[in-house]
Amino acid sequence: MILTVTLNAALDVTYVVDRLAPHTSHRVDTAYERAGGKGINVARVLSALGQPAVVTGLCGGPTGRLLRSELRSAGLSEELVPIAGDSRRTLTVVSRDDGDATVFNQAGPRVQPPEWAEFASRYAELVRKAAVVVLSGSLPPGLPSDAYAQLVSQADRAGARTILDTSGPALTSALSACPDVVKPNAVELAAVTGHSDIATAARELRALGASSVVASCGPDGLHAATEDGTWQASPPERLAGNPTGAGDACVAALAAGLAAGRPWPGILREAVALSAAAVPAPVAGDFCADIYRRLRTAVPVKEVHAAHTH
Repeated sequence: MILTVTLNAALDVTYVVDRLAPHTSHRVDTAYERAGGKGINVARVLSALGQPAVVTGLCGGPTGRLLRSELRSAGLSEELVPIAGDSRRTLTVVSRDDGDATVFNQAGPRVQPPEWAEFASRYAELVRKAAVVVLSGSLPPGLPSDAYAQLVSQADRAGARTILDTSGPALTSALSACPDVVKPNAVELAAVTGHSDIATAARELRALGASSVVASCGPDGLHAATEDGTWQASPPERLAGNPTGAGDACVAALAAGLAAGRPWPGILREAVALSAAAVPAPVAGDFCADIYRRLRTAVPVKEVHAAHTH
Protein backbone atom coordinates (compact mmCIF):
# COMPACT_ATOMS: atom_id res chain seq x y z
CA MET A 1 0.00 0.00 0.00
CA ILE A 2 1.10 3.56 -0.75
CA LEU A 3 0.08 6.15 1.84
CA THR A 4 -0.28 9.75 0.65
CA VAL A 5 -0.22 12.56 3.21
CA THR A 6 -1.93 15.90 2.48
CA LEU A 7 -1.70 18.09 5.57
CA ASN A 8 -3.26 21.06 3.75
CA ALA A 9 -6.05 19.36 1.78
CA ALA A 10 -8.17 21.59 -0.44
CA LEU A 11 -11.25 21.70 -2.56
CA ASP A 12 -9.75 22.42 -5.98
CA VAL A 13 -11.84 24.60 -8.28
CA THR A 14 -10.75 24.86 -11.92
CA TYR A 15 -12.18 27.40 -14.37
CA VAL A 16 -11.48 27.09 -18.09
CA VAL A 17 -11.69 30.35 -20.08
CA ASP A 18 -10.91 31.15 -23.70
CA ARG A 19 -8.12 33.54 -22.79
CA LEU A 20 -7.07 35.03 -19.47
CA ALA A 21 -6.79 38.82 -19.66
CA PRO A 22 -6.20 41.05 -16.61
CA HIS A 23 -8.62 43.87 -15.75
CA THR A 24 -11.53 42.28 -17.64
CA SER A 25 -14.46 39.97 -16.87
CA HIS A 26 -14.41 36.38 -18.12
CA ARG A 27 -17.12 33.94 -19.11
CA VAL A 28 -16.42 30.49 -17.56
CA ASP A 29 -17.82 27.83 -19.88
CA THR A 30 -16.28 24.85 -18.05
CA ALA A 31 -15.75 24.42 -14.29
CA TYR A 32 -14.51 21.51 -12.20
CA GLU A 33 -14.67 21.05 -8.42
CA ARG A 34 -12.95 18.15 -6.69
CA ALA A 35 -10.93 17.12 -3.64
CA GLY A 36 -7.34 18.23 -4.04
CA GLY A 37 -4.05 19.01 -2.47
CA LYS A 38 -0.93 17.40 -3.87
CA GLY A 39 -1.12 14.09 -1.98
CA ILE A 40 -4.76 13.57 -2.96
CA ASN A 41 -3.85 14.19 -6.61
CA VAL A 42 -1.07 11.58 -6.28
CA ALA A 43 -3.52 9.04 -4.83
CA ARG A 44 -5.95 9.72 -7.68
CA VAL A 45 -3.26 8.95 -10.28
CA LEU A 46 -2.13 5.84 -8.40
CA SER A 47 -5.71 4.59 -8.25
CA ALA A 48 -6.05 5.04 -12.03
CA LEU A 49 -2.88 2.95 -12.43
CA GLY A 50 -4.41 0.17 -10.32
CA GLN A 51 -2.03 0.82 -7.41
CA PRO A 52 -3.64 0.66 -3.93
CA ALA A 53 -3.37 4.04 -2.19
CA VAL A 54 -4.77 5.46 1.03
CA VAL A 55 -5.27 9.20 1.56
CA THR A 56 -4.57 10.74 4.96
CA GLY A 57 -4.10 14.30 6.18
CA LEU A 58 -6.18 17.01 7.79
CA CYS A 59 -9.52 18.50 6.75
CA GLY A 60 -12.44 20.22 8.42
CA GLY A 61 -15.52 22.41 8.21
CA PRO A 62 -18.10 22.56 5.40
CA THR A 63 -15.35 22.53 2.74
CA GLY A 64 -13.83 19.46 4.39
CA ARG A 65 -17.18 17.67 4.22
CA LEU A 66 -17.44 18.42 0.49
CA LEU A 67 -13.89 17.20 0.04
CA ARG A 68 -14.51 13.87 1.81
CA SER A 69 -17.77 13.34 -0.06
CA GLU A 70 -16.00 13.80 -3.40
CA LEU A 71 -13.25 11.34 -2.37
CA ARG A 72 -15.91 8.73 -1.58
CA SER A 73 -17.59 9.36 -4.93
CA ALA A 74 -14.24 8.89 -6.66
CA GLY A 75 -13.71 5.56 -4.88
CA LEU A 76 -10.57 6.71 -3.06
CA SER A 77 -9.78 5.22 0.34
CA GLU A 78 -9.38 8.02 2.92
CA GLU A 79 -8.26 8.24 6.54
CA LEU A 80 -8.41 12.02 6.91
CA VAL A 81 -8.28 13.41 10.45
CA PRO A 82 -10.90 16.09 11.23
CA ILE A 83 -9.95 19.56 12.45
CA ALA A 84 -12.11 22.45 13.65
CA GLY A 85 -11.07 24.92 10.93
CA ASP A 86 -12.61 25.03 7.46
CA SER A 87 -10.41 23.47 4.78
CA ARG A 88 -9.09 25.76 2.09
CA ARG A 89 -10.07 26.10 -1.54
CA THR A 90 -7.74 26.62 -4.47
CA LEU A 91 -8.70 28.25 -7.73
CA THR A 92 -6.97 27.48 -11.04
CA VAL A 93 -7.87 29.49 -14.12
CA VAL A 94 -6.79 27.73 -17.32
CA SER A 95 -6.52 29.69 -20.55
CA ARG A 96 -7.68 27.51 -23.44
CA ASP A 97 -5.73 29.36 -26.15
CA ASP A 98 -2.26 28.76 -24.69
CA GLY A 99 -2.79 26.27 -21.85
CA ASP A 100 -1.43 28.73 -19.31
CA ALA A 101 -2.65 28.18 -15.74
CA THR A 102 -3.01 30.87 -13.06
CA VAL A 103 -3.36 29.41 -9.55
CA PHE A 104 -4.72 31.03 -6.38
CA ASN A 105 -3.85 29.11 -3.18
CA GLN A 106 -5.39 29.91 0.20
CA ALA A 107 -3.09 29.37 3.21
CA GLY A 108 -5.43 26.91 4.92
CA PRO A 109 -6.91 26.76 8.43
CA ARG A 110 -4.78 26.96 11.58
CA VAL A 111 -4.15 23.52 13.07
CA GLN A 112 -4.22 23.29 16.87
CA PRO A 113 -1.64 21.21 18.81
CA PRO A 114 -4.21 18.57 19.93
CA GLU A 115 -5.27 18.14 16.28
CA TRP A 116 -1.67 17.59 15.22
CA ALA A 117 -1.26 15.05 18.05
CA GLU A 118 -4.40 13.22 16.87
CA PHE A 119 -3.04 13.10 13.32
CA ALA A 120 0.36 11.82 14.52
CA SER A 121 -1.41 8.99 16.35
CA ARG A 122 -3.46 8.00 13.26
CA TYR A 123 -0.39 8.26 11.02
CA ALA A 124 1.58 5.93 13.31
CA GLU A 125 -1.07 3.24 12.74
CA LEU A 126 -1.30 3.76 8.98
CA VAL A 127 2.40 3.90 8.26
CA ARG A 128 2.94 0.37 9.60
CA LYS A 129 0.93 -0.97 6.62
CA ALA A 130 2.64 1.21 3.98
CA ALA A 131 5.45 0.28 1.60
CA VAL A 132 5.87 3.90 0.50
CA VAL A 133 4.74 7.17 2.11
CA VAL A 134 4.26 10.26 -0.07
CA LEU A 135 4.39 13.57 1.84
CA SER A 136 3.20 16.39 -0.41
CA GLY A 137 2.39 20.07 -0.36
CA SER A 138 2.51 23.02 1.99
CA LEU A 139 2.17 22.95 5.76
CA PRO A 140 -0.97 24.64 7.10
CA PRO A 141 -0.59 27.38 9.73
CA GLY A 142 -0.01 26.09 13.25
CA LEU A 143 2.13 23.07 12.39
CA PRO A 144 5.78 22.92 13.51
CA SER A 145 8.30 23.60 10.74
CA ASP A 146 9.77 20.13 11.32
CA ALA A 147 6.39 18.40 10.81
CA TYR A 148 7.63 16.56 7.73
CA ALA A 149 10.88 15.60 9.47
CA GLN A 150 8.81 13.94 12.22
CA LEU A 151 6.71 12.03 9.67
CA VAL A 152 9.73 10.94 7.60
CA SER A 153 11.47 9.62 10.74
CA GLN A 154 8.36 7.71 11.81
CA ALA A 155 8.00 6.13 8.37
CA ASP A 156 11.68 5.16 8.43
CA ARG A 157 11.22 3.43 11.79
CA ALA A 158 8.22 1.56 10.36
CA GLY A 159 10.27 0.37 7.37
CA ALA A 160 8.48 2.47 4.74
CA ARG A 161 10.22 4.41 1.96
CA THR A 162 9.46 8.15 1.80
CA ILE A 163 8.96 10.66 -1.02
CA LEU A 164 8.82 14.34 -0.04
CA ASP A 165 7.37 16.96 -2.39
CA THR A 166 7.37 20.36 -0.68
CA SER A 167 9.35 23.59 -0.71
CA GLY A 168 10.98 26.26 1.45
CA PRO A 169 11.49 25.73 5.20
CA ALA A 170 9.25 22.62 5.19
CA LEU A 171 11.74 21.03 2.76
CA THR A 172 14.98 22.18 4.36
CA SER A 173 13.92 21.18 7.88
CA ALA A 174 12.97 17.67 6.68
CA LEU A 175 16.33 16.89 5.07
CA SER A 176 17.97 15.95 8.38
CA ALA A 177 15.47 13.05 8.63
CA CYS A 178 16.95 11.64 5.37
CA PRO A 179 13.89 11.14 3.12
CA ASP A 180 14.43 8.52 0.42
CA VAL A 181 13.40 10.88 -2.41
CA VAL A 182 12.78 14.61 -2.55
CA LYS A 183 11.09 16.05 -5.65
CA PRO A 184 11.48 19.82 -5.93
CA ASN A 185 10.98 21.70 -9.17
CA ALA A 186 13.79 23.83 -10.55
CA VAL A 187 12.51 27.03 -8.90
CA GLU A 188 12.08 25.36 -5.48
CA LEU A 189 15.51 23.76 -5.77
CA ALA A 190 17.19 27.09 -6.50
CA ALA A 191 15.29 28.77 -3.65
CA VAL A 192 16.47 26.32 -0.96
CA THR A 193 20.08 25.93 -2.16
CA GLY A 194 20.89 29.28 -3.80
CA HIS A 195 22.20 27.39 -6.87
CA SER A 196 20.60 27.91 -10.28
CA ASP A 197 22.51 24.94 -11.72
CA ILE A 198 20.25 21.89 -11.26
CA ALA A 199 23.06 19.34 -10.88
CA THR A 200 24.89 21.43 -8.26
CA ALA A 201 21.70 22.11 -6.31
CA ALA A 202 20.68 18.45 -6.36
CA ARG A 203 24.10 17.38 -5.04
CA GLU A 204 23.72 19.89 -2.21
CA LEU A 205 20.32 18.46 -1.17
CA ARG A 206 21.87 14.99 -1.12
CA ALA A 207 24.72 16.27 1.02
CA LEU A 208 22.11 17.70 3.44
CA GLY A 209 20.42 14.31 3.85
CA ALA A 210 18.21 13.38 0.91
CA SER A 211 19.06 9.92 -0.42
CA SER A 212 17.86 10.82 -3.93
CA VAL A 213 16.77 14.07 -5.56
CA VAL A 214 14.43 14.08 -8.56
CA ALA A 215 14.15 17.64 -9.84
CA SER A 216 11.42 18.49 -12.33
CA CYS A 217 12.50 20.92 -15.03
CA GLY A 218 9.13 21.55 -16.71
CA PRO A 219 9.11 20.64 -20.40
CA ASP A 220 12.80 19.60 -20.16
CA GLY A 221 11.89 16.60 -18.01
CA LEU A 222 13.64 15.29 -14.91
CA HIS A 223 17.13 15.41 -13.41
CA ALA A 224 17.71 12.61 -10.88
CA ALA A 225 20.70 12.43 -8.54
CA THR A 226 20.64 9.10 -6.69
CA GLU A 227 22.94 6.69 -4.86
CA ASP A 228 22.99 4.54 -8.02
CA GLY A 229 23.79 7.28 -10.53
CA THR A 230 22.63 10.54 -12.05
CA TRP A 231 20.21 10.62 -14.98
CA GLN A 232 18.40 13.02 -17.26
CA ALA A 233 15.00 11.95 -18.63
CA SER A 234 13.21 14.10 -21.19
CA PRO A 235 9.77 13.95 -22.80
CA PRO A 236 10.05 13.10 -26.53
CA GLU A 237 7.45 15.71 -27.46
CA ARG A 238 5.88 18.92 -26.15
CA LEU A 239 2.25 18.78 -25.07
CA ALA A 240 -0.11 21.71 -24.58
CA GLY A 241 -2.56 21.95 -21.71
CA ASN A 242 -2.75 22.54 -17.94
CA PRO A 243 0.60 21.69 -16.29
CA THR A 244 -0.60 22.03 -12.67
CA GLY A 245 -1.01 18.26 -12.13
CA ALA A 246 2.19 17.15 -13.89
CA GLY A 247 4.30 17.18 -10.73
CA ASP A 248 1.78 15.07 -8.81
CA ALA A 249 1.62 12.53 -11.66
CA CYS A 250 5.42 12.40 -11.57
CA VAL A 251 5.36 11.68 -7.81
CA ALA A 252 2.76 8.93 -8.35
CA ALA A 253 5.10 7.22 -10.81
CA LEU A 254 8.04 7.57 -8.41
CA ALA A 255 5.97 6.02 -5.60
CA ALA A 256 4.78 3.12 -7.76
CA GLY A 257 8.34 2.50 -8.95
CA LEU A 258 9.78 2.52 -5.42
CA ALA A 259 7.01 0.20 -4.19
CA ALA A 260 7.80 -2.25 -7.01
CA GLY A 261 11.58 -2.03 -6.50
CA ARG A 262 12.25 -0.94 -10.08
CA PRO A 263 15.68 0.45 -11.13
CA TRP A 264 15.96 4.21 -11.51
CA PRO A 265 16.03 4.48 -15.33
CA GLY A 266 12.72 2.61 -15.55
CA ILE A 267 11.17 4.70 -12.75
CA LEU A 268 12.22 7.93 -14.48
CA ARG A 269 10.88 6.80 -17.85
CA GLU A 270 7.48 6.15 -16.26
CA ALA A 271 7.61 9.44 -14.33
CA VAL A 272 8.26 11.54 -17.43
CA ALA A 273 5.62 9.71 -19.47
CA LEU A 274 2.98 10.03 -16.75
CA SER A 275 3.70 13.69 -15.98
CA ALA A 276 3.61 14.56 -19.70
CA ALA A 277 0.31 12.68 -20.06
CA ALA A 278 -1.13 14.79 -17.22
CA VAL A 279 -0.62 18.08 -19.09
CA PRO A 280 -3.48 17.62 -21.64
CA ALA A 281 -5.87 16.52 -18.84
CA PRO A 282 -8.12 19.40 -17.72
CA VAL A 283 -7.63 18.92 -13.95
CA ALA A 284 -4.84 17.84 -11.60
CA GLY A 285 -5.02 14.16 -10.69
CA ASP A 286 -6.03 13.03 -14.19
CA PHE A 287 -3.91 11.96 -17.15
CA CYS A 288 -4.48 10.89 -20.76
CA ALA A 289 -4.06 7.10 -20.80
CA ASP A 290 -3.38 6.97 -24.56
CA ILE A 291 -0.55 9.49 -24.34
CA TYR A 292 0.90 7.70 -21.29
CA ARG A 293 0.95 4.36 -23.14
CA ARG A 294 2.57 5.97 -26.19
CA LEU A 295 5.29 7.82 -24.28
CA ARG A 296 6.30 5.23 -21.69
CA THR A 297 8.45 3.36 -24.26
CA ALA A 298 9.69 6.52 -25.99
CA VAL A 299 11.24 8.55 -23.14
CA PRO A 300 15.04 8.77 -23.49
CA VAL A 301 16.95 8.36 -20.20
CA LYS A 302 20.68 9.07 -20.24
CA GLU A 303 23.22 8.79 -17.45
CA VAL A 304 25.00 12.11 -17.13
CA HIS A 305 27.83 11.12 -14.79
CA ALA A 306 28.84 8.56 -12.22
CA ALA A 307 27.04 8.25 -8.90
CA HIS A 308 27.77 11.00 -6.41
CA THR A 309 27.97 9.52 -2.92
CA HIS A 310 28.14 11.19 0.42
